Amino acid sequence: MIDRDTVDRIYSAADIVEVISDYVTLKRKGLNYQACCPFHNEKTPSFVVSPSKGIYKCFGCGKSGNAVTFVMEHESITYPEALRIVAKKYGIEIQEKEQTEEDIQRNNNRESMFMLNSWASDYFANTLHNTDEGISVGLSYFRQQRGFSEATIRKFGLGFCPSGGDKMTQDALRAGYKEEFLLSTGLTLKREEDGRLYDRFRERVMFPVHNISGRIVAFGGRTLRTDKKVAKYQNSPESEIYSKSREIYGLYFAKQAIQRQGYAIMVEGYTDVISMHQSGVENVVASSGTSLTVEQVKLLGRFTKDITIMYDGDSAGQHASIRGIDLVLKEGLNVRVVLLPVEHDPDSFARSHSAEEVHEFIKNNSQDFIAFKAKLLLDEANNDPIKRSNAIKEMVESIALVPDNIQRSLYTTQCAALMSVDENILIGEIARKRVLSIGDREAEEFLRREQNKWWKNRRDEEIRPSEDAMHIGSISVGSSAKTLEREILYYLLLYGDKEFDIKEGKTLVPTRVADAILDSIAKDSLNFGDREYREILAECQKWFEEGKEFDIQQLTTHPDHNVCRAAIDIIASDANYVESAIWGQREVHRSSEQDVLRVGIPKVLGLYRTKRLTQMIEELQYKLDHESLTEDEELRITEQIAGLLQIKVKYSRGVNRTTV
Repeated sequence: MIDRDTVDRIYSAADIVEVISDYVTLKRKGLNYQACCPFHNEKTPSFVVSPSKGIYKCFGCGKSGNAVTFVMEHESITYPEALRIVAKKYGIEIQEKEQTEEDIQRNNNRESMFMLNSWASDYFANTLHNTDEGISVGLSYFRQQRGFSEATIRKFGLGFCPSGGDKMTQDALRAGYKEEFLLSTGLTLKREEDGRLYDRFRERVMFPVHNISGRIVAFGGRTLRTDKKVAKYQNSPESEIYSKSREIYGLYFAKQAIQRQGYAIMVEGYTDVISMHQSGVENVVASSGTSLTVEQVKLLGRFTKDITIMYDGDSAGQHASIRGIDLVLKEGLNVRVVLLPVEHDPDSFARSHSAEEVHEFIKNNSQDFIAFKAKLLLDEANNDPIKRSNAIKEMVESIALVPDNIQRSLYTTQCAALMSVDENILIGEIARKRVLSIGDREAEEFLRREQNKWWKNRRDEEIRPSEDAMHIGSISVGSSAKTLEREILYYLLLYGDKEFDIKEGKTLVPTRVADAILDSIAKDSLNFGDREYREILAECQKWFEEGKEFDIQQLTTHPDHNVCRAAIDIIASDANYVESAIWGQREVHRSSEQDVLRVGIPKVLGLYRTKRLTQMIEELQYKLDHESLTEDEELRITEQIAGLLQIKVKYSRGVNRTTV
């Protein structure tokens, strides 16, 4: 859909560190950059960005790619949409080829909805500032009741939707916006009985909701009427551009402050966020009065692993804290709770205190969730043994959610002390809770397995083999065909132009790696089974056969992003990204390049030939056993199997394998 020349210009301009830094906080480590992976929860950074190669790789979950595929993965959008975002960042004009009707319709619909929301935001703001009703009702509320300054009101794009039933809708239609998008964004509703259109947010003060990129995806509207039959808040419905479970109010304005402060403050509503910002506390976001979702917690976790949940000092606020905490813990984030004085909510507290006072209050009064939840439950249980038992069970449920072994152990010890219960009993209960969730039968086996795993990981980090040694030893007789195909491409992509010595009789003959691999594959008529690997091999064959200069960037920016990812994953495996501290203390032997090629290439080719021969023999044997064949057909297949077995024996001896 976008021509290759434009794609090349986008890739040439895109700085992968700049692009990813818009979403994740990167820290320089040698020649590369590291961060906690934005695609899975982790404590120790295993997400690495290589500016020299223009790629990223997570050694925890395995995701890899380039600047464009990162945006595509992170924003859950299509490849062309990701190209457009990166192009816009660098001021590159997009030249597109003809799109399908479906592509055109979908992109146009989404863009129309964004444009309508942008128009509506301006419309609401203009109504607030420049109409008698907006000034007397909306602006009066924001200024006098909420104490918002003019700068704050404009920063958050606050507005007012006029009364009159359908005034906004009619103004939008006159401005050229279509009814279908007014309905799909939820700005307008339609009566079933007569088909009449009317404004969803009529006579309400308006709060635009921005996504992480700053585009307006939804609105929240608050009524100022005292009629209890009228819902206090109205919110935009789910749409093509808005999913409430994936958006966090205020994150667009807070993300830089969260990175600077090192933690995020979670409050409940729009005005809580806005008042905090006005007081100078900008690392604050809101759940918008709904329960936290996994998507929201993961989104926030891309910017910080430390969250402080701030609620009113009343009982309802405290129980709301507990519900949110368990989900945060399950996603591996660190959570603390701060309860405000009974007379305050976050909004009023921010308006009556300076930024320094708010931060100081949080520092002095925040508690980790164990202390907070234990105190709350024990106070409610009083001395009732049944309630106390239930309180302990609730603590067990929360601690069992914590994914990190060491942190879970520390919480267990703390809980045992706070609730005056034997630590071993808690360990058993927590283990049983986790055993049930993952299907193990014995809690003791589970605990022992986790402990052994932890020590094994520690040993693996301290005694880490060289990358070259890993590749020589990473394949074996039992390796799958796909694994062997990947290993063949590893040598082809990383060493294709290099030469190594092949032993012919008693003579060592220097041979180019690409020639050795491609000649062997052609000679044996080997055809890769994996589609992406097959495409990469075809590209390599074309380059080397035509005598072109080997250009690995043609693969790392391949228009098929699945092929692109597969190539990047292979290339990234060569980079010694994550180094244990022990590397600087111990001399590690690294095999020479000649040793790696001389041993590795014949081994992987031999194993692959044997694997494919085995598959061919199995297919023929299946025909022999399950299909109705004539005697001549049976004889021919039997002879084919015998011939293939002889070849297999020869190849197996070549890779030191005994064939039975």
